[in-house]
Amino acid sequence: MPNARELRLVSWNVNGLRAVMKKDPSFTQVVEDTAADVFAIQETKLQAGQIELDLPGYHQTWSYAERKGYSGTAVFSREEPLQVLRADALLPIAHEVLSAEDEELVAVAATEGRVCALEFPEYWFVDVYTPNAQNELARIDTRLAWDTAYREFLRRLAAEKPVVTCGDFNVAHEEIDLKNPGPNRGNAGFSDEERESFTRLLDAGFTDTFRTRFPELAGAYSWWSYRFNARKNNAGWRIDYFLVSDDVADRVTGASILSEVYGSDHCPVELTIELG
Repeated sequence: MPNARELRLVSWNVNGLRAVMKKDPSFTQVVEDTAADVFAIQETKLQAGQIELDLPGYHQTWSYAERKGYSGTAVFSREEPLQVLRADALLPIAHEVLSAEDEELVAVAATEGRVCALEFPEYWFVDVYTPNAQNELARIDTRLAWDTAYREFLRRLAAEKPVVTCGDFNVAHEEIDLKNPGPNRGNAGFSDEERESFTRLLDAGFTDTFRTRFPELAGAYSWWSYRFNARKNNAGWRIDYFLVSDDVADRVTGASILSEVYGSDHCPVELTIELG
């Protein structure tokens, strides 16, 4: 990439965009403060026409869930994408790589607005809100089927050009990625199945940018329960990620968790990388 420039990329699970708009600082102020080239969000929890978002200088790409007030993703980019793919792009892949039963699970999850994939001239940018396995792993089958289809989706995009994928992956990969690994072992977000599935994603050719830069940094979390003063006590989980295809991992210039930003039970995560 002879004319590569440094891009600033931000991802945030806002847990309801309309609510974050009313907080101080508001969502638009956070976007302005980060000066991101691309700002991705998850859990918008709204439908088309339910919000008028004024973000001068940004192209807005939305993916809405069919179910009202649930899930949803969006990406705001200074550059207009060449094309946009959403979760229905996973369906033909699921048909190829999954059983009929698991394919149906992915089809249901694909109605929940979980993917915004934007193609730019030099790379693919993919925003994802991974299905939660839920209490007692009630939705673990959906979660693992989704992971398989999503992994293959990313692998095929990466065969075309470099991939940056970000979002709420709903898993703390290693013990260092949550405050209390012992009591949470086997729970949603820290089950062996989910952790192994995330390992398979990395093994498919992707780099966890934050952990690669800070392999031994403990206490770095992106989500805290609203209960038990978890954020005040920093009893959190790192479940929000920026992954890049291995062929551009050496172009990462910075990876940060913006824990000083409030407004949601998650905080934003940030990546700087020489791509554009």
